[in-house]
Amino acid sequence: MQLFRFANPEYLYLLLLLPLMIVLFIINAVRRRKALDRLGDRTLVGKLMPEASRLRPVIKFVFILVAVSASVIMLARPQYGSKLEEVKRQGVEVIIALDVSNSMLAEDIQPNRLTRAKQAISRLVDNLDNDKIGLIVFAGDAYTQIPVTTDYVSAKMFLSTINPDMVPKQGTAIGAAIKLAAKSFTPGEGKSKALIIITDGENHEDDPVAEAEEASKSGVVIHTIGIGSAEGVPVPVNTGGRRDYLKDRDGSTVITKLDEDILKKIAMASGGSYIRASNSNIGLDEIFRDIKGMKKDEIESTVYTEYDDQFQIFSGIALFFLLLEFIIMDRKNRKLQNVRLFRFKI
Repeated sequence: MQLFRFANPEYLYLLLLLPLMIVLFIINAVRRRKALDRLGDRTLVGKLMPEASRLRPVIKFVFILVAVSASVIMLARPQYGSKLEEVKRQGVEVIIALDVSNSMLAEDIQPNRLTRAKQAISRLVDNLDNDKIGLIVFAGDAYTQIPVTTDYVSAKMFLSTINPDMVPKQGTAIGAAIKLAAKSFTPGEGKSKALIIITDGENHEDDPVAEAEEASKSGVVIHTIGIGSAEGVPVPVNTGGRRDYLKDRDGSTVITKLDEDILKKIAMASGGSYIRASNSNIGLDEIFRDIKGMKKDEIESTVYTEYDDQFQIFSGIALFFLLLEFIIMDRKNRKLQNVRLFRFKI
């Protein structure tokens, strides 16, 4: 399978000119119609202007739109990857375990805990270079969302789809996330392995400290980020299109609080660090700077190393439609008006 990309994707923003061109064309057409209406009856005016055509200006404009679109794509330089190569780079392996339980919808971190965490992870992925990254989501159970990879584009794509509904069992099983992460790293002695857990720390399912101690035996360093307020806030939910707050079985409003103690113990058990997130700073960048100081290993990845330009196709399309637009006149040609390529006897 070949990989498609744009060498200069910033030029694609020029496609935003197309709606503006359409609006200007419609405004001009309306003005011309009003001007003709002021001259008198539209049928009579039409007989006085037998060479005028309503359809031809529209066709010419469509040709211009196609030519502009093709030209923009040509400037963006579409390419296909044509050669696969195994590349060895120096980097570390990082897995992020993200809490997606309902409590992560609390709004003590704006716009809510989960959204801010996803935004921070997305920015981190943008700054990655030679490192591998994986993503685990957890609530009452833990699931691998993205295996460790250097495919940062796919990582961001999957990240955008994360929401609490993707884990059917509610709860906060931090221990399960640690156990799954420990098995997800690339096997091998001496590998630099780091796990970052982003959660409010309200663990109800297992013993995460014991799992952290077990993971540290295989060289996994666990860093934790506590997201939320220690005072506690309600969890907003939408019920039948109406905003409400999460209730327990007794009908009481659920209050979610940040449990810093458990997160500090997890980090301490594996030689990692703990950071409390705030509205201005989640803390992911600080932890990743510490991770970058770890011993870097050779990381093998398969990448496309040669790309073939495909802009020639779009330059041909643009030239063809510009030529058509030039050839077709705005008005009907009297000399060609009576020409019939096909004659039928009825």
